[in-house]
Amino acid sequence: MNQPRPPGLRALIEPALGETASLLDQTLDTLLPEPAGLEARLIEAMRYAVIGGGKRLRAFLVLQSGRLFGVDRRALARAAAAVECVHAYSLVHDDLPAMDDDDMRRGRPSVHRKFDEAAAILAGDALQAHAFTILAAPETHADPYVRCELMARLANAAGASGMVAGQMIDMSVEGKAADVTTITRLQRLKTGALISFACEAGAIMGKASPPMRHALLGFAQDLGLAFQIADDLLDVEGDDVIVGKKLGKDEARGKATFVKALGVERARSQAQVLAEQAVRHLDIFDEKADLLRAAAAWSVSRKG
Repeated sequence: MNQPRPPGLRALIEPALGETASLLDQTLDTLLPEPAGLEARLIEAMRYAVIGGGKRLRAFLVLQSGRLFGVDRRALARAAAAVECVHAYSLVHDDLPAMDDDDMRRGRPSVHRKFDEAAAILAGDALQAHAFTILAAPETHADPYVRCELMARLANAAGASGMVAGQMIDMSVEGKAADVTTITRLQRLKTGALISFACEAGAIMGKASPPMRHALLGFAQDLGLAFQIADDLLDVEGDDVIVGKKLGKDEARGKATFVKALGVERARSQAQVLAEQAVRHLDIFDEKADLLRAAAAWSVSRKG
């Protein structure tokens, strides 16, 4: 049985994530407009939200999935930037008082605290729209059908059939008893849908065969749940400084989490099982997928 901790590879995942973060900041700096005119405050808020900080896991998954099929790295960086724009928009809106009401994000004031609520709402709106502007450009892929598929799949992952639906369920069950089935569906939508798109994007750009796309989606679904369980555990056991935001809020607000439903030890065990399942989906690939395998181990052992 494959394990999610290939020998020697766990030491490579942090440098690989760091390299991804550096590439993404450079790419986003180029793709985002410079602050100017009466809308300068909006642009400043957009750049503050998406450039610098964050684990860049979703961008990493785009780059690594595309690497399996020989996709040009510059094109992959554009697709990864689009995913990060959508992810950043979701965090900006989630932090608002009407949502999760968080004052800190990535170790610094959240966007509505740094600027104001109106600027945060507009910055999130603009980041979401900008993601599709990036994907629509010929520089992302020469084939217009590929660009259309990327946009359609990202829209589905981000909208009322994906991330936004998950956020609505999250708010709907707050303070109520929720079983594991409900929590699993919630997180497959809220967290997992965008992770699934990130894994599939490289395959779409590389025009991969259906079995290979299916393998990456299977990997992504298990990875997304493992990653979320690790987040739930960090909210209970983590360090505010390392994580970069105030912890313990899930329990205080009565959030539906895997830890609440399963307890700490069962949740930790389930995260490990999911990480192992994720790795087995990659059996179809050779050593080019080793960093994806290492990401599964990192997802359940990280401290932040």
